[in-house]
Amino acid sequence: MAFDFKKEYKEFYLPKQKPEIVTVPRMNYVAVRGTGDPNEPTGAYQQALAVLYAVAYTIKMSKLTDRRMAGYFDYVVPPLEGFWEQAGTPGYDPAHKEAFRWISVIRLPDFVGQEDFDWAVQTATAKKGLDCSPAEFLTMEEGLCVQMLHVGPYDDEPASVALMDAYIQTKGYVNDLTPQRQHHEIYLSDARRVEPAKRRTVIRHPIRPA
Repeated sequence: MAFDFKKEYKEFYLPKQKPEIVTVPRMNYVAVRGTGDPNEPTGAYQQALAVLYAVAYTIKMSKLTDRRMAGYFDYVVPPLEGFWEQAGTPGYDPAHKEAFRWISVIRLPDFVGQEDFDWAVQTATAKKGLDCSPAEFLTMEEGLCVQMLHVGPYDDEPASVALMDAYIQTKGYVNDLTPQRQHHEIYLSDARRVEPAKRRTVIRHPIRPA
């Protein structure tokens, strides 16, 4: 059976619908950076998603090619994620999507190294007829964070963020949102197929002792 990150690491992908504190270890991602409103049908964000999935699935399906990645195991491609910030805004304001700066990512298994990644970018570009050069191999260690499951439209996330803010205050922490530590979302629902009221999204914020 294929390894499923969501099931094996439930503490990071399947939190409850209430705030909790976690320590997130270092993880590797295929990433594409950009700016602007993610809802623009032909905008940079939609183009980034095409690149991410092309590279992610090229790595997963490498087992059917001559490329042999040391330590390869079959796995379910992890869910789409995003790190978000806005110029001049300390938090996260979905009312001003045009000001977003984002890093859209999909987690990579630990067996994927830089050489394997470079091969996947080149292969995806050649086979998909898509310029995958914006993709980068990104390593992040989020460390101490607060997170919870948000159910509903993305624009309603501030209500869940308010719950997280109140929770960490009672535990002696404050938010630590910086250009290096950003608002993080993990999309458990496919926005193309799930109506807004039923979408399930993990929201995660970096924190530090008050």
